[in-house]
Amino acid sequence: MEQNDSLPPSRPRPRGIYLLPNLFTTGALFGGFFSIIAASQDRFEAACVAIFISAVLDGLDGRVARLTNTQSEFGVQYDSLSDLISFGMAPAMLMYHWALLSMKQDSLTLGKIGWLGAFLYAACAALRLARFNSQVGTVDKRWFIGLASPAAAGVVTSFVWVCHEFGYSGEDLRYAALAVTVCAGLLMVSRIRYNSFKGSGHGPKSDRVPFFMLVVAVAVLIALWVAPAVTLLIATTLYALSGPLLWFRRRHLPMQDPAA
Repeated sequence: MEQNDSLPPSRPRPRGIYLLPNLFTTGALFGGFFSIIAASQDRFEAACVAIFISAVLDGLDGRVARLTNTQSEFGVQYDSLSDLISFGMAPAMLMYHWALLSMKQDSLTLGKIGWLGAFLYAACAALRLARFNSQVGTVDKRWFIGLASPAAAGVVTSFVWVCHEFGYSGEDLRYAALAVTVCAGLLMVSRIRYNSFKGSGHGPKSDRVPFFMLVVAVAVLIALWVAPAVTLLIATTLYALSGPLLWFRRRHLPMQDPAA
């Protein structure tokens, strides 16, 4: 008892920022910024690759913070601002420079609709991130409410990447590009639920996923090595469609969905 009393009191943990997870977040932010610069210079493939690199780094920063016990409110807010640039502004500017800019050739009004479509996507990304931050801790972690901004960015970016890789110009596909941009933006702010692949959401095993997800992940990695652009377009499009399809299933088969 006397020995414990003689020990000096533990010093409080210094307030500051944690370097390691925020380095990953900064890398993701740099990828989004670089994508905007590359798109403005018509380097569309480089712009697409930069956004997907940002998505990888964005997925790592939170896991690194949890593994090293360096979570902080600063990191949460910094991550959201990085996501707004990398998955909001960067895909919007990519689509604008690749396709929507050419809509002004048809008429002045359609030209305005083109850049307004890009703005709509960026605004929806901001609203999606703000809603997500305000609902943390109050929603079932098994689900995202609305399409997550990295997934929406994946749809838009992979669409541009595949079309560019196969020699299709944005000018020829400008109306299809507008439709993809608007749909991806609206899905972000919708109330449609998307699987977050984060397990049951309860108990110590809540972060575990089914075994078949490991098999799917291996298959995706192989496909990415063979045809990255096409694989990413298929994967992100299927995920974006999974929400509306599950919503339709719950509406028509309510008794078969215990989570509804």
